[in-house]
Amino acid sequence: MKLPNLDPETIDRIIEMAWEDRTSFDAIEAQFGLLEKQVIALMRRQMKESSFQMWRERVTKRKTKHLYKREFIAGRFKSHNQKT
Repeated sequence: MKLPNLDPETIDRIIEMAWEDRTSFDAIEAQFGLLEKQVIALMRRQMKESSFQMWRERVTKRKTKHLYKREFIAGRFKSHNQKT
């Protein structure tokens, strides 16, 4: 999958946001322009296989990673580093 050129600091921030339970893929897309599939490809490329598998298992069980699956809207936590 084609990924844009990202500097190491940006890659670290995307990985950090992807690991956060309450940061949705939509927030990552709004801030960095990466679709969910691109985030998954980036995670696969940057992580050890066992870490990637652990992350994928966590993500697939979390409603909070997808805004349309969330049961709450108002009052959600927002990191100071997150633009949207």
